[in-house]
Amino acid sequence: MASLRRRMAEVEEANQDLIAFARGHSGAVSSIHAAVLAATDADGLDHLIHIVTQLWPDLLGLDAVSVALFVGDRGLRADASGLQFVERRIVERSIQDIDGVVMRGVDRGHPLFGPASELIRAEALVRLPSEPPLPGGVLALGQRRPQGFDNRAGSELLGFLGAMLSRMIGRWLLP
Repeated sequence: MASLRRRMAEVEEANQDLIAFARGHSGAVSSIHAAVLAATDADGLDHLIHIVTQLWPDLLGLDAVSVALFVGDRGLRADASGLQFVERRIVERSIQDIDGVVMRGVDRGHPLFGPASELIRAEALVRLPSEPPLPGGVLALGQRRPQGFDNRAGSELLGFLGAMLSRMIGRWLLP
């Protein structure tokens, strides 16, 4: 009888874990959908960058979002504090080890977060896929809470978000 009770408790715990995962995944999907819909409302590249850096943190439940792009010999970085031009190689160096999506806990956020990097304890770096003449780059998502990003489903969702952002950027840069 004790063995059956123990096994029943283990099954109940596994069931609760599965329910928590499903609820979290459903919430993540809803947040990504809201972010995509907000981005599609952009009426230009400046507006798109504003949506990503100003609205996405609230929509995605994040503390910081930044975007870094390079095209030709120029680079730029945008976050909640605005847009800055940087050297192309700074952005290139930032993404050279990123293949798709990197999610990790950190003691300090990636420098692309700018002043917010000191507060970031979990980050997701999403490479923005592109083909010339479109810019290459990275989308950086950060949270103050440690262990904020950690599953394969989240990686796929963030990869989708990055691919959508790349296409939206291309929409405004190509004639």
